Amino acid sequence: MQIRFPRRAAAAAAAAVVLLAGAGTWTAVASDDGPVPRREDRVLPMPGARIDTSFFTSGPTDARRPAVLLAHGFGGSKDDVRAQAEELARDGYAVLTWSARGFGASTGRIGLNDPAYEVKDVSRLIDWLAQRPEVRLDGDGDPRVGVSGSSYGGAVSLLAAGHDERVDAIAPQITYWNLADALFPDGVLKKLWAGIFFTTGTAAASDRPPGPAPDDPGQDTAPQQRAPVRGGGGQAQDSKGSSAQGSSAGGSRAAGSPAPAPAPPRASAACGEFQDVLCAMYQRVAVAGKPDAEARALLAARSPSAVGDRIAVPTLLVQGQADSLFPLAHADAAARAVRANGAPVAVDWIAGGHDGGDRETERVQARIGAWFDRYLKDDTGADTGPAFRVSRTGGVDSTDGQARLRGATADTYPGLRAGARTVSLAGGPRAFRNPAGATPPAISAVPGTGGGLARLSSLGVGLSLDFPGQHARFDSAPLTGSLRVTGSPTVRVHVTSDTGEAVLFGKVYDVGPDGRQVLPAQLVAPVRVEGAANGRTVDLTLPAVDHEVEAGHRLRLVLAATDLGHASPVTPAAYTVTVTGGLSVPTAPAVRTEAAGLPWWVWGLPAAGALTAGALLLTARRRTTAPPPDPGLADVPLTITGLTKRYAGSADRYAVRELSFRVERGQVLGLLGPNGAGKTTTLRMLMGLITPDEGEIRVFGHAIRPGAPVLSRVGAFVEGAGFLPHLSGRENLELYWRATGRPAGDAHIDEALEIAGLGDALARAVRTYSQGMRQRLAIAQAMLGLPDLLILDEPTNGLDPPQIREMRDVMIRYAAGGRTVIVSSHLLSEVEQSCTHLVVMDRGRLVQAGPVAEITGAGDTLLVTTDGDVPDGPVDKLGALPGVASVVRADGGLLVRLDGMTAPALITELVRLEIPSTGVGPHRRLEDAFLTLIGGGSA
Repeated sequence: MQIRFPRRAAAAAAAAVVLLAGAGTWTAVASDDGPVPRREDRVLPMPGARIDTSFFTSGPTDARRPAVLLAHGFGGSKDDVRAQAEELARDGYAVLTWSARGFGASTGRIGLNDPAYEVKDVSRLIDWLAQRPEVRLDGDGDPRVGVSGSSYGGAVSLLAAGHDERVDAIAPQITYWNLADALFPDGVLKKLWAGIFFTTGTAAASDRPPGPAPDDPGQDTAPQQRAPVRGGGGQAQDSKGSSAQGSSAGGSRAAGSPAPAPAPPRASAACGEFQDVLCAMYQRVAVAGKPDAEARALLAARSPSAVGDRIAVPTLLVQGQADSLFPLAHADAAARAVRANGAPVAVDWIAGGHDGGDRETERVQARIGAWFDRYLKDDTGADTGPAFRVSRTGGVDSTDGQARLRGATADTYPGLRAGARTVSLAGGPRAFRNPAGATPPAISAVPGTGGGLARLSSLGVGLSLDFPGQHARFDSAPLTGSLRVTGSPTVRVHVTSDTGEAVLFGKVYDVGPDGRQVLPAQLVAPVRVEGAANGRTVDLTLPAVDHEVEAGHRLRLVLAATDLGHASPVTPAAYTVTVTGGLSVPTAPAVRTEAAGLPWWVWGLPAAGALTAGALLLTARRRTTAPPPDPGLADVPLTITGLTKRYAGSADRYAVRELSFRVERGQVLGLLGPNGAGKTTTLRMLMGLITPDEGEIRVFGHAIRPGAPVLSRVGAFVEGAGFLPHLSGRENLELYWRATGRPAGDAHIDEALEIAGLGDALARAVRTYSQGMRQRLAIAQAMLGLPDLLILDEPTNGLDPPQIREMRDVMIRYAAGGRTVIVSSHLLSEVEQSCTHLVVMDRGRLVQAGPVAEITGAGDTLLVTTDGDVPDGPVDKLGALPGVASVVRADGGLLVRLDGMTAPALITELVRLEIPSTGVGPHRRLEDAFLTLIGGGSA
């Protein structure tokens, strides 16, 4: 196999050479690592859009070479694949990257790989390549070209091969075969992932750089001499000898006969850059909580599966094991289709995926390069690798503290059901309920956050939650020998529902002798069972995984009524489930693990991930090494220094910017600011949920990183808590603490409850609680373990005045023991009464910090009471005077903040400007001070 090791740029690289060439810009990037890659940036007009592209080549300018199209993932741009493009260019390819419609600097509407738009764009890019003197041709208008990309870009790779016969090889990564199956598996809405999809598209609209509107279809300037593309209909001879006729789904027109493009679909403001038909579909499905036939048909028509019978080119399928969005079954369906068409196909299951984890970038890109060497350069000596490969976690290397990845391979792709053996499950009928509102939901994968945990499931690390009374479980006997599960287990069950319909979430746990259970890859399989009033038997296909179950462990089948990532019926229902056969487990016996001692470049995940797997549930960003603790801050609850967080995809828009403040023991600190001030972002960084771009947070001297051990000293209440209504308050807290896995003696439940002041109500079912009591129970949950630092985000939302007063007393009592409380609230009068110190933020920056009394009673802010309203003219003149920092209208007069001017001098100016003042004096209201500090915004 031709391994492409990463090339390190030489220090003191020469300056880039920029040449203007027509409408494009050429850039030569200096490097000592081989041929210098050249980059040409162009914006290509296409019907309904202007597509931003970059073209990379290296070596002799008069030599023709194969071309590669590199596509980016959803929400990204061409910049995401630049490094890979430069590497391929150095290896002798002409590489074209582009930002898809609605992303990056490209205009147009997002069509989710609409064959009439995004897929046609690929054909137009191939037309453009055919006119380049650097690109090798197989015929007139027919360049030698491969396509690769991840996720959204992976799908367009498959679609391009199905729609355009000029595509010669593809290497799609972690992508979908049928988007309807991905977002609506078995008739169940994957609500969190669907929400992320459409939120990303909406964000793309808000981040669109200024430029020409994309409404005009524009002039299609791509060359008109085109090779036919795959499509339905009659026949006409093409340059490769195959036949086609008429217009095609791919969008190329016959040579010399330009076809008018359809009018570009419009998008509503509510859905950002999405086409109206997609916006309406999502809104309809989101409201209904389940997909309809029209929604499924819409997404299926834009999926590779729609042209699966026409994808007949060498295909390398790279799919992620840590992927609840596009699980392994999608690559399996694609592999079966391509193989049925007679084309070479290889399948590679990497350790990471959309949920995070190790994407094995170097190894995968090396294999893609070898794949293209074989099928684009015709290099018969290129080692394209095995027909099937799966990355397996092979323990922790004690010499360098890293978790190992080892490859397991087979000469043929085994599919998802090879070597099935039956494991008996114990238990008769199981009755359970779907709770009202499907709340609280069970927890398995959380989009974008479960990859690290999925990677470590083979190390015995797991975190998932199934609530009592909301699931059925069936256990096997302890295994007498180890069992490697490779593929999709299946089971037959009989389901009865008192509503006639059931939505179930199937999963298979690995249960150790101590009762600890691990959910491999954190995956579940949803299924909607209709016509179940009198019972219905269904065959469930469970998630495809690669996981070893050790001897002495048991397999546990769980069927849950709810799942956090999916939509369940909101109507209460009673289910009864019976397993009518054993669990059929695929073992893929032909797949063999490679021997130890592989080169360094196949190892990946740091062993630190095993110690902080919980943090990997909260962040998909890579961890960095934490600096050592600062002994001088060991007794300081919180110090924030130079904290900065930019908005995603923006270099100059900040959510938080250069924020610094310090919190001492015993303080109740109020975090104030108008909407958009950065309060929530700051709290999320403080809790280790997101990573700052710059600056540092230290809690008791320890730098905060996702999963930092010091976070065990932090308790948080954010947006309320979900409780089981049929359990008492105490039972809910005990259940929550058990789910954390920490010793029961560390909970300090009685102390937390005493501070919360719930009294005898603890023995009552939570459904009998008032809103104020539920809120206090949620605060008690945050207090479990008596954390030294307690963070409360809007703890008084929805409470009446007596309940607000009770909540105030709870915070004051908690801090009285030497602990620290940080509270974010928009109720300024309440903050003034409950907090000892304040931090005021505006537009991401610190405005003022200090004791409440100091801020509200600052002598430089005076209240000027007036006899009636004052016209704008005198007010503006007063604010423009030297020594006056600001003037803000307030009830009964003006708030004037002085910056050098004395109070007597102010009175003189009031008289001169004929402002009818009835008094001047310091103000004492936090609301007035807040409005003065932030210039009149709202909290």
